[in-house]
Amino acid sequence: MNVAVNGRFLDRNVTGVERYASEILRWLPGEVRVIRPLRATHGLGGHMWEQLVLPQRIRRGDLLWSPANSGPLMVTHQVLTLHDLSPLDNPSWYTSSFARWYRLFLPGLLPRVNRVIVSSNHVRELLLSRFHLSGERVISVPGGVDTAVFHPRLPQTLDLPARYVLFVGSLQPRKNLSGLLEAWQLINDTVPDVWLVIAGVGGKVFRALEMPVPERVIFLGYIPEASLPGLYANAQLLCLPSFDEGFGLPILEAMACGTPVIASTAGALPEVVGEAGLLFDPTDVSAIADALRRTLQDGELRETLHVRGLRRSEQFKWQASAEKMWSVFEECR
Repeated sequence: MNVAVNGRFLDRNVTGVERYASEILRWLPGEVRVIRPLRATHGLGGHMWEQLVLPQRIRRGDLLWSPANSGPLMVTHQVLTLHDLSPLDNPSWYTSSFARWYRLFLPGLLPRVNRVIVSSNHVRELLLSRFHLSGERVISVPGGVDTAVFHPRLPQTLDLPARYVLFVGSLQPRKNLSGLLEAWQLINDTVPDVWLVIAGVGGKVFRALEMPVPERVIFLGYIPEASLPGLYANAQLLCLPSFDEGFGLPILEAMACGTPVIASTAGALPEVVGEAGLLFDPTDVSAIADALRRTLQDGELRETLHVRGLRRSEQFKWQASAEKMWSVFEECR
């Protein structure tokens, strides 16, 4: 079986989509050929390479895997991984050009490819409902976590306060940072020795965020992969208040590091959290504040979530996900 991989994602900063793609690629049980641009291409240049150059580099008999939400329209012998539908369902979160591109592009691509891979049952149900694809063509392959990298008792490599609440993710409207900051404003007087640490950057495709910032908030920007495990392991808790998530890798990575998790009830987050974390309504700022306050002030609760999170993270392994992906490739021969 000849599998080629659309390597356009390899030139981007590693966020959830890129980590999913790179980890699955690393753990695939068979050999593949990665095709990537000769130089970094972003935005329109990246789309042009994907649509015009990549198809010319596909060999006869190749099955192409496009792991990062887009792929060439001219290649039908293709497996596409689609991580979420938020550019279609909530276009106001993105620049108008980005939302318009996906609104025009995805309906043409999805019916043409052999299989569509999603990372959660939540996205699978949305996809089947919106595009009326046959169920056997849409397959859920969940994300995972490498517990050799993400585990408790890791040293902190950044100069941070001793106690902090952590958010990890891109700075975009979908992540509901404004709700988190409002909730932090409500409780920060009750936890005067705790800071809120926000790790992540925005991007050209997202609408700009404008929001007041309360006291004791640190914006770290982009965190190198080597510093991320220790950042998780030394946090009092991770909070992910998103309005939508196709999966939510920071949840698993925090749990594997023994960090208690509180998260919203939106998207695929309940599917990933299970019974191992606290859930709240992301539209209710007081509910976010209550979850933050309760977890920070209750050491026994944090210990319970610590234990449950470690057990939960053991259920999501990249090797198992990669083996499932390979079985999809074999079905498409």
